[in-house]
Amino acid sequence: MVRQHLRFFGFAAFAGLALRLLFFFRFPSVTDDSLVYGDIAQNWLRHGIYGLTELGHVVPTCLRLPGYPTFLAAMFSIFGVGHYRAALLLQIIVDMGSCFLIADLARRVFSPRAARAAFLLAALCPFLANYSAAALTETWEVFFTVLAFDFALVGLEGLASHAILPWAGCGLTVAAAILLRPDGGLLLITLALYLSLLLYRSWSGETTAGSYSERHLLRAGLVVAFLALAPLVPWTVRNLRTLHEFQPLAPRYASEPGEFVPLGFNRWVRTWIVDYVSVEEMYWSVPGQAVDAAKLPSRAFDSAEQRDQTQRLLADYNQTLHITPTLDARFEVLAEERIHAAPVRYYLRLPLMRIADMWLRPRTELLPSDTRWWEFNDEPRWSALAVALGIVGVSYVGAGLAGLARVRLTGPIALLLTFVVLRSAFLGSLENPEPRYTLECYPVIIVFAAAMFQKSGRIPTA
Repeated sequence: MVRQHLRFFGFAAFAGLALRLLFFFRFPSVTDDSLVYGDIAQNWLRHGIYGLTELGHVVPTCLRLPGYPTFLAAMFSIFGVGHYRAALLLQIIVDMGSCFLIADLARRVFSPRAARAAFLLAALCPFLANYSAAALTETWEVFFTVLAFDFALVGLEGLASHAILPWAGCGLTVAAAILLRPDGGLLLITLALYLSLLLYRSWSGETTAGSYSERHLLRAGLVVAFLALAPLVPWTVRNLRTLHEFQPLAPRYASEPGEFVPLGFNRWVRTWIVDYVSVEEMYWSVPGQAVDAAKLPSRAFDSAEQRDQTQRLLADYNQTLHITPTLDARFEVLAEERIHAAPVRYYLRLPLMRIADMWLRPRTELLPSDTRWWEFNDEPRWSALAVALGIVGVSYVGAGLAGLARVRLTGPIALLLTFVVLRSAFLGSLENPEPRYTLECYPVIIVFAAAMFQKSGRIPTA
């Protein structure tokens, strides 16, 4: 397909590469998280210890899974310790590879014409391009996510011929996604659900799954599960031996073994938080920085009495900039009171609002634009950039929904949609709605959007 349309792919790839280099030269990003990954990589290289530097000493850690530190350690060993720019340049190449994989997904699901549309949408996606110039896990996570789905579709096409290699590739790429981020496990859950559905349909004798025997479906599922989870065994054993803690992934709140986690405070945050601006202004400030109760939205209080109670809690925190177990227990009481008063709000409405914010807000978290973009207090060019990216984001999501509405919900389409739904539901349960967490779903959105450009009605029914 690429050879037949070499000029199209050449120009589209050039435009995509230029966009990524623009972000690389104009807005390269090395965040606090990047420095954590880099510190682990440096200590691993220099001292042979997977740990963080604390008061001049290297302390073993399990705060982050070893995927991204391994990548940075490889880059540092070749180009020099702390050389993040080399890592970003390689990520740009990897992200362009993701564009080709997204096109292949669209080709397998819809048609070659849809594949060309998907490649153009992926190459010119400013959000994928932006994170390729950031020393974070997103670019690699997107790459392995789309590669895992591509292997899965190849495996589904070859199930009748009993091909097992695509499923082995799928399992290994899922393992890579998990080793980068714990939520990469949602890929494995998605594939398990889909293969279980095929197995059920085969047991029930449905003709659409008739060519897939139970034995081959079970073998495919076992191969994926084994290869996806096997790399976690040495990591788990290391954590048991070194840290004396059973930790097969990474701590939910990035805490060290034995470190106090303010679960009451986190639960209280989930009773009102829905937007990224509150993550920056409130959630990330605790502990260590003073917080301004005036920045809390009105939905954080159900009454004037509750407002006073909340302000007293935050005032007590501001005195020490630390949440003690006693203070955390008081936040827990307040959270329980609010949940009991409005359970639908806590368990349904707020998670849906967090999901909407992560999908639809302007993705400017790595750019100079003000987080409170709607107040237009920023420089005009950055306000305009925020509005423009907001329109682009809504357009991508709208195009994906429009394309999905044009096709039948069968086969691989259901597989891809299940991943988006599962991931969105999981993200809605978090107290830190960051837009970057939905980036792994963008390949699926782009594939669905490409459905509007297909000529034929070719829809696999597996």
